[in-house]
Amino acid sequence: MLRLYKPAFEELGYRRSLLSDPATMSYNEKWGGTVDFPKEKWEAWYGQWLLADKRERWYRYLYSENEGCFVGEIAYRYDSGFQAYIVNLLVEAKHRGKGYGRQGLRLLLETAEANGITRLCDTIAADNPAVALFLDSGFTEVWRNDDCIMVEYAR
Repeated sequence: MLRLYKPAFEELGYRRSLLSDPATMSYNEKWGGTVDFPKEKWEAWYGQWLLADKRERWYRYLYSENEGCFVGEIAYRYDSGFQAYIVNLLVEAKHRGKGYGRQGLRLLLETAEANGITRLCDTIAADNPAVALFLDSGFTEVWRNDDCIMVEYAR
């Protein structure tokens, strides 16, 4: 069982550990792999993501009641280039294969809909097994190239 958790500023170390873990970020290898998230960026990031209007950006940790710990993160943000809301779903490598991605994506879709957002998209690396998860969760393939696949969810 997962629940959404809005992290306090002091808890952003978990996000830093997610982004800096090579196994967790392996899906991002083509685009640089791990991502630096130093403490000096936390304040600006926190303001943009956790204090922002939830129609523009929304972010939460995924907390497993069964394991008693964070297992990943979910978010969405409006992208003016795509003219759509873009999904972020990241499950920590050591917690993959336990259904957390499916539960997290369901929670994200429910939250977006409650916030008046009925269309979400994501570009997923073509070799990322998460493509199947998105398609099984009601997303449809919009386009693909050698690098990635664009999927869309519309209610």
